[in-house]
Amino acid sequence: MRTNTLPMEALEYALTTAGRIHGNQLIHHSDRGSQYVSLKYSTALAESGIRPSVGSVGDSYDNALAETVDGLYKTELIHAQGPWTSVGEVELATLRWVHWWNTKRLHEALDYATPQEVETE
Repeated sequence: MRTNTLPMEALEYALTTAGRIHGNQLIHHSDRGSQYVSLKYSTALAESGIRPSVGSVGDSYDNALAETVDGLYKTELIHAQGPWTSVGEVELATLRWVHWWNTKRLHEALDYATPQEVETE
Protein backbone atom coordinates (compact mmCIF):
# COMPACT_ATOMS: atom_id res chain seq x y z
CA MET A 1 0.00 0.00 0.00
CA ARG A 2 1.36 3.40 -0.92
CA THR A 3 1.70 5.85 1.94
CA ASN A 4 0.38 8.72 -0.15
CA THR A 5 -2.98 7.08 -0.73
CA LEU A 6 -5.51 5.76 1.76
CA PRO A 7 -3.61 6.17 5.08
CA MET A 8 -2.67 9.78 4.28
CA GLU A 9 -6.19 10.55 3.09
CA ALA A 10 -7.64 9.03 6.27
CA LEU A 11 -5.26 11.08 8.43
CA GLU A 12 -6.14 14.30 6.60
CA TYR A 13 -9.85 13.51 6.90
CA ALA A 14 -9.53 12.84 10.62
CA LEU A 15 -7.63 16.08 11.16
CA THR A 16 -10.16 18.04 9.12
CA THR A 17 -13.25 16.61 10.78
CA ALA A 18 -11.94 16.37 14.34
CA GLY A 19 -10.02 19.59 14.13
CA ARG A 20 -6.73 20.32 15.77
CA ILE A 21 -8.31 20.95 19.14
CA HIS A 22 -6.17 18.97 21.53
CA GLY A 23 -2.69 20.22 20.77
CA ASN A 24 -0.15 17.55 21.66
CA GLN A 25 -2.67 15.42 23.56
CA LEU A 26 -3.61 13.29 20.55
CA ILE A 27 -2.04 9.86 20.19
CA HIS A 28 -2.13 7.83 16.97
CA HIS A 29 -2.28 4.10 17.77
CA SER A 30 -1.24 1.71 15.00
CA ASP A 31 0.67 -1.40 14.20
CA ARG A 32 4.11 -1.26 12.58
CA GLY A 33 2.73 -1.32 9.05
CA SER A 34 5.08 0.41 6.62
CA GLN A 35 2.43 2.99 5.79
CA TYR A 36 2.29 4.14 9.44
CA VAL A 37 6.02 4.25 10.16
CA SER A 38 7.02 5.85 6.86
CA LEU A 39 8.82 9.18 6.91
CA LYS A 40 5.93 10.92 5.13
CA TYR A 41 3.29 9.67 7.58
CA SER A 42 5.47 10.24 10.66
CA THR A 43 6.20 13.78 9.50
CA ALA A 44 2.49 14.48 8.99
CA LEU A 45 1.78 13.27 12.54
CA ALA A 46 4.58 15.40 14.00
CA GLU A 47 3.49 18.51 12.08
CA SER A 48 -0.02 18.02 13.47
CA GLY A 49 1.22 17.62 17.05
CA ILE A 50 0.15 13.97 17.23
CA ARG A 51 2.29 11.44 19.10
CA PRO A 52 2.65 8.05 17.39
CA SER A 53 2.12 4.86 19.38
CA VAL A 54 3.17 1.74 17.52
CA GLY A 55 3.39 -1.80 18.78
CA SER A 56 6.33 -4.16 18.66
CA VAL A 57 6.62 -6.52 15.74
CA GLY A 58 4.75 -9.74 16.47
CA ASP A 59 3.34 -8.58 19.82
CA SER A 60 -0.38 -7.91 19.58
CA TYR A 61 -0.55 -7.06 23.28
CA ASP A 62 1.96 -4.23 22.92
CA ASN A 63 -0.61 -1.91 21.35
CA ALA A 64 -3.74 -3.23 22.97
CA LEU A 65 -5.99 -0.30 22.07
CA ALA A 66 -5.41 -0.60 18.33
CA GLU A 67 -5.73 -4.38 18.50
CA THR A 68 -8.98 -4.12 20.48
CA VAL A 69 -10.58 -1.67 18.06
CA ASP A 70 -9.49 -3.76 15.06
CA GLY A 71 -10.88 -6.90 16.69
CA LEU A 72 -14.21 -5.27 17.52
CA TYR A 73 -14.49 -3.87 13.99
CA LYS A 74 -13.99 -7.33 12.53
CA THR A 75 -16.33 -9.02 15.02
CA GLU A 76 -19.13 -6.44 15.08
CA LEU A 77 -19.11 -5.55 11.40
CA ILE A 78 -17.00 -7.56 8.99
CA HIS A 79 -17.81 -11.08 10.21
CA ALA A 80 -21.28 -10.32 11.59
CA GLN A 81 -22.69 -8.64 8.49
CA GLY A 82 -20.88 -10.39 5.64
CA PRO A 83 -20.60 -11.83 3.10
CA TRP A 84 -19.76 -8.64 1.24
CA THR A 85 -20.39 -8.23 -2.47
CA SER A 86 -18.14 -5.25 -3.20
CA VAL A 87 -15.43 -3.03 -1.78
CA GLY A 88 -17.87 -0.11 -1.90
CA GLU A 89 -20.30 -2.02 0.29
CA VAL A 90 -17.58 -2.59 2.90
CA GLU A 91 -16.49 1.05 2.73
CA LEU A 92 -20.03 2.34 3.30
CA ALA A 93 -20.61 -0.10 6.16
CA THR A 94 -17.27 0.93 7.68
CA LEU A 95 -18.24 4.61 7.56
CA ARG A 96 -21.47 3.80 9.36
CA TRP A 97 -19.70 1.65 11.95
CA VAL A 98 -17.08 4.32 12.70
CA HIS A 99 -19.82 6.94 13.06
CA TRP A 100 -21.71 4.64 15.44
CA TRP A 101 -18.49 3.87 17.38
CA ASN A 102 -17.78 7.57 17.89
CA THR A 103 -21.29 8.91 18.47
CA LYS A 104 -23.48 6.13 19.93
CA ARG A 105 -21.38 3.33 21.44
CA LEU A 106 -20.71 3.78 25.14
CA HIS A 107 -17.10 3.12 26.13
CA GLU A 108 -16.27 1.78 29.58
CA ALA A 109 -12.84 3.45 29.50
CA LEU A 110 -14.60 6.80 28.99
CA ASP A 111 -16.92 6.32 31.99
CA TYR A 112 -19.67 5.06 29.70
CA ALA A 113 -19.61 8.11 27.45
CA THR A 114 -19.07 8.25 23.71
CA PRO A 115 -15.85 9.61 22.18
CA GLN A 116 -17.89 12.47 20.75
CA GLU A 117 -19.19 13.41 24.21
CA VAL A 118 -15.66 13.36 25.64
CA GLU A 119 -14.33 15.46 22.74
CA THR A 120 -16.96 18.15 23.25
CA GLU A 121 -16.61 18.46 27.05
